[in-house]
Amino acid sequence: MTGAARPGRRPVVRRLAGLLGQPSARRFGLLLLLLAGFAVTLLLVPRPDAADLPRLADALGGYAPVAAVVGGALLLVALVPRTFVTLASGAIFGPVQGAAYALGAALLAAALGFAVGRLLGRDFVAERVRGRLARLDGWFARQSVFGVITVRLLPIAGFGLVSYGYGTTAARVLPFLAGSVIASAPTAIGYAAIGAAVSSPGSINWYAAAPASLGLIASVLIIHRWWRAERQRRLGPS
Repeated sequence: MTGAARPGRRPVVRRLAGLLGQPSARRFGLLLLLLAGFAVTLLLVPRPDAADLPRLADALGGYAPVAAVVGGALLLVALVPRTFVTLASGAIFGPVQGAAYALGAALLAAALGFAVGRLLGRDFVAERVRGRLARLDGWFARQSVFGVITVRLLPIAGFGLVSYGYGTTAARVLPFLAGSVIASAPTAIGYAAIGAAVSSPGSINWYAAAPASLGLIASVLIIHRWWRAERQRRLGPS
């Protein structure tokens, strides 16, 4: 039985060996290993208490804003949820500066994730898209800032994972970066305010956290607008 099963496995082994012999496949495999490593690390490493984070700003001194943006971006590309990064930024710097640094981190993380996805995954995807996948890839290539905002606001994946995924498509970098920042703004303001409230209870008004609801409102409006546009496109000119 073992000897009879081996010949059937050989074509699969040869195809796998041929696939791994392609540079684009090796780069794509490296991207998958990178994401898997981030995911495992995220599960194993405990997160610090947001209430203890303001001490970091005092220790870093004048370098604290740069560290917040760069460190936050690195955490986001390592698949740490943006909610935690924004809460921490608000806890350390307060609602206004915290929101600004969180948006800076989101912009940098979007650029880094897109660049890594484009470098490691785009060739592999471009060589294999056919049929509906090719049309989907074309949709990403034509996508405007509004389209990026729509995808960003949908609860389909984390911030970092979406950035990597966009890099593997034919999407243009400038609309992607602009849409990523605009989509991040409402929750950045809201969660930074909540983080500031956790570290300094009573220092800000409860209503400062109200912008957190804007993400849900914006999602509903954008989805409705997209649905109407798609319906009109399918119906065609009357």
